[in-house]
Amino acid sequence: QTALSNRNLIINGAMQVAQRSTSVTGITGTGYNTVDRWKTELSGLGTWTQSQSTDVPSGQGFANSLKMDCTTADASPAAGDYLFITTILEGQDLQHLKKGTSSAQKVTLSFWVKSSKTGTHIAELFDLDNVRHISRAYTVNTADTWEHKSLTFDGDTVDALGNDNGPSLLLNMFLAVGSDRTSGTLATAWQENDTADRGVGQVNLADSTSNEWYITGVQLEVGEKSTDFEHEPYGVTLQKAQR
Repeated sequence: QTALSNRNLIINGAMQVAQRSTSVTGITGTGYNTVDRWKTELSGLGTWTQSQSTDVPSGQGFANSLKMDCTTADASPAAGDYLFITTILEGQDLQHLKKGTSSAQKVTLSFWVKSSKTGTHIAELFDLDNVRHISRAYTVNTADTWEHKSLTFDGDTVDALGNDNGPSLLLNMFLAVGSDRTSGTLATAWQENDTADRGVGQVNLADSTSNEWYITGVQLEVGEKSTDFEHEPYGVTLQKAQR
């Protein structure tokens, strides 16, 4: 181990462990499908195939990504519709973020993304213990091309996270949302939950059956800079995923 080991708060960010399945078709609702620790949250936005893909950014040391493939489109989302990929973090693993104190730490999210649909996408941290949230926008600049993204989120000086094994913090990667989640102003600072501020600007990945979205190398770490992805042995990730 080095001074930089164990800095990634995300489990299975390299999408290498998929104990349930490597491909699931006909997804129309919420649930865990393929890659461990990554849950699909879906209501009313088409039908999807999710898979553990071998399409990865070249030369970065990854073998797998998580792929979402639209198989039935929905070009006109209803107000309450949503689609995002989420992973849950336990409060006992987040105490060093010092949330709810004047010393609250900034965190930086970095990841590789590839999509057939360019434009604005939203990443969100959601505090389940206190029902607070903060969002950051990123842009898919070039279709069908792996791009590396880095997003820094301010620390939250309000409301501590529970020091237990309960779900405390969500990382949500939005793919499509209805007007209920886009009609406000994007919550770029921590705030009490306002649904209208959660996904403002998000493109609709569900508007065509030609749309695909891939992600890998997801890392969330303390500080204002992203570091190289923390690769770890398969067995270590598997043990964490079996938590």
